Amino acid sequence: MNAIEVHGLVKRFGGKTVVDHVSMDVAQGEIAGFLGPNGSGKTTTIRVMCGLLTPDEGEGTVLGYNIRTESMKIKLQVGYMTQRFSFYEDLSIEENLTFVARLYQLNPVDAVVRDTLEDLGLHSRRRQLAGTLSGGWKQRLALAACIMHKPKLLLLDEPTAGVDPKARRDFWDEIHHLAANGLTVLVSTHYMDEAERCHRINYISYGKLLASGTVPEVVRGAGLTTFILEGPETVSASKALASMPGVDQVAPFGTSLHVVGLDRTALMTSVQEVARDFKVTVHEGETSLEDVFIQFMGRSTDNMG
Repeated sequence: MNAIEVHGLVKRFGGKTVVDHVSMDVAQGEIAGFLGPNGSGKTTTIRVMCGLLTPDEGEGTVLGYNIRTESMKIKLQVGYMTQRFSFYEDLSIEENLTFVARLYQLNPVDAVVRDTLEDLGLHSRRRQLAGTLSGGWKQRLALAACIMHKPKLLLLDEPTAGVDPKARRDFWDEIHHLAANGLTVLVSTHYMDEAERCHRINYISYGKLLASGTVPEVVRGAGLTTFILEGPETVSASKALASMPGVDQVAPFGTSLHVVGLDRTALMTSVQEVARDFKVTVHEGETSLEDVFIQFMGRSTDNMG
């Protein structure tokens, strides 16, 4: 069963098409990644799917409810975590969660808040003011507030921006725990390591969905070839490669150079020529999700210009 089935979604603002015929299926219990550059339409698409915006075109269901006619039912079953921390900073963790529990009319409030504090490891800090929390603890509070009403779908809009690596790792461990218990998660992110922790990913650029699938499927489908150059003259080699046939990307990684292109034959010829002219060695490497991300961005046209 799919938790999300939407087809041909279109959303316009002031004559600009922000979401351009997006279709997407997300299975129940799946963690689906939503990737794309800033301004690509990720947040708008999420808001359409959770009932906050009505599409101008397109149809679909979320949790079995029609996105056009049953948006209120969708909202009651969804937890939505935004990029911006949106809790009362002069209230404690416990007071913020009590406020949210009352908004959802959860009963008994004290028991629901107590269980949520325990489940998310917040009990020892329950009396700490929200405004004094670090980024990681603010994130945990926001997640607690999103799931305390036991939603069936969790929508996360770049939830780990500005959070340290340890807090990000802990957050993702919790997300996988929730998904294992049947919660469906749709998460937008700019972090490639986070995208690789999703069951499936969807890449959107300037309103258009360009790719969907598992990470290996998306990387394979991009059709890119990657060569790695190493040696004392990688800087000079990089300058030479920048304008050569078949070279779409040149990026330094430590002391090595990653060269990526769509035309394998032309790319190989250029790389071999540079290897003859400069003190560098060449071997083929694995194309990364970041390489694919950059390639998609380079091919896309800004729809807001």
